[in-house]
Amino acid sequence: MPAQQKKIIFCVAGVLSLACALGTAAAIGTQLWVKGTILCKTGALLVNATGQELQKFVGDIQYGLFRGQRVRQCGLGGRPLQFSFFPDLLKIIPASIHVSVILFCTVLIVFALVAAGFFMFNAFGSPYETLHGPVGLYLWSFIACSCGCLIMILFSSEVKIHHLSEKIANFKEGSFTFKTQSEQFADSFWIILVCSLVHFLNALLIRFAGFQFPFSKPKDSGTVTGAADLMY
Repeated sequence: MPAQQKKIIFCVAGVLSLACALGTAAAIGTQLWVKGTILCKTGALLVNATGQELQKFVGDIQYGLFRGQRVRQCGLGGRPLQFSFFPDLLKIIPASIHVSVILFCTVLIVFALVAAGFFMFNAFGSPYETLHGPVGLYLWSFIACSCGCLIMILFSSEVKIHHLSEKIANFKEGSFTFKTQSEQFADSFWIILVCSLVHFLNALLIRFAGFQFPFSKPKDSGTVTGAADLMY
């Protein structure tokens, strides 16, 4: 492939990696990871509410990695309550999983920035070491993609398996019991999915530029190749 086309491909991949880093950084600070509704089970049972009457006992909840908000409804109107995971909810959430999600988000941002830098370096400079060439680009993209997948797996398990929404809804509730009526992942969670797919796409772009995957055998085994063959 001509050098000019390779430069264009690397520029596109660099811009995508930079966009992923910025998008992940923005997602971490929002409370748009999970949205749902919570039912005040105790209040509904007290008045034997059915049908449309249940809507008076259905509140809302949304939260991210650091903070969130729930609207508590027990028949007397909504009462919003702001909360933060640190230190308010630290005793009731699976703290190790939650901290791991934040840690992998940070790693994802770092390696997305590293990948963006090296993509631009390969587009406008001349790689002088293997890790500055295609093998390095595969490595950075793979690490960033893996971190994105781990974030989604860990956070999904925290929400679904450990029933995070119900734990938050029942935090410091003495006489009332809340039950999760519905919950779905919101925009920030899907940004992580998009970022993972983008880094996988970047690996395909590197291959499309004409570079073999790392550790793959060359087509012509009789030709002696060196580190310079990995570069253009």
